[in-house]
Amino acid sequence: MARLSPRFHMLVLACEALTTSDDAALDLFERALTLVEPADRPFDVARVRLLYGERLRRRRATGRAQEQLLLASKTFEELGAAPWAARATAGLRACGHAAAAGPRQGRGALTAQEWQIASLAASGLTNKQIAERLFLSHRTIGTHLYQIYPKLGIGSRAALPDALAALQPAEPGPGRPVR
Repeated sequence: MARLSPRFHMLVLACEALTTSDDAALDLFERALTLVEPADRPFDVARVRLLYGERLRRRRATGRAQEQLLLASKTFEELGAAPWAARATAGLRACGHAAAAGPRQGRGALTAQEWQIASLAASGLTNKQIAERLFLSHRTIGTHLYQIYPKLGIGSRAALPDALAALQPAEPGPGRPVR
């Protein structure tokens, strides 16, 4: 594999590391990360860092895990790979690392589920009615709303319709492209 491509060699070593259960796995991850420049293959290197960081975290090497997970998270965010960035961020939280979280603005401040819950609550449904529609507990709905309010900068359910309306993109009109 090494003769074919350094990238393939890196990926093969990472796969071998995933199937190895002792300290040899850590050595395989280290070797894999020396084969490719991060700038040349940022996504692939970040995936290997993510896997390595997760392995380190499970072995309770939190300092080294945080280092790998931070690098992976940063790269995924720069690439716009949101699901991968979320996985790396979750790994960081599991290590006890407090994510640098400033309030996001716009619709992106809410997850898809939070957006759905907020929209249903803004339409006048109770927590129990929302829970029945989404097959969740009414307490889970309450928890989501509790987390949604600060993200939207509001303090009550009554302010939800206006807050959500402010996040909606402008209606397409003459001269405005439809996306």
